[in-house]
Amino acid sequence: MGLIEARLAELELTLPAPMSRFGSFEPVKLYGGLAYVAGHGPFDGPTPLMQGVVGQDVTVEQAHDAARLTALAILASLKETLGELDRVSQWLRVVGYVQTAPNFQQNASVVNGFSDLIVDLWGDAGRHARSAPGQGPSPFNVPVIVDAIVAVEA
Repeated sequence: MGLIEARLAELELTLPAPMSRFGSFEPVKLYGGLAYVAGHGPFDGPTPLMQGVVGQDVTVEQAHDAARLTALAILASLKETLGELDRVSQWLRVVGYVQTAPNFQQNASVVNGFSDLIVDLWGDAGRHARSAPGQGPSPFNVPVIVDAIVAVEA
């Protein structure tokens, strides 16, 4: 067990099943020392763990939890691709798309659920550039979708 997985166990967190493959894309694409992570939501394999529009069906607190579940889903896909989460040396960029009701303005608070967990696990190497735009309908009606770029050691 690597350091990141030991930290997950310490936090009493477990990884879900990796994102199910559908369509003609990869959940994680490696190129030149970087891993480009496709948009993930709060899923366990093919099963959405939370659905709804933030500020309408889903509270900010629930959406924050959905972003944290999304982090775990991304970690499951990274582990499947890399074999070991400790190969992630830096989190570089994260975009968290929040499915929002009109006039909802707390997107950053929602995506903090993702960012805070990554920093808890990687420390300063987890600090990343980030955007948190609101959006209309999302695939599978999930409240948040996150994509990322991470630096990977060979």
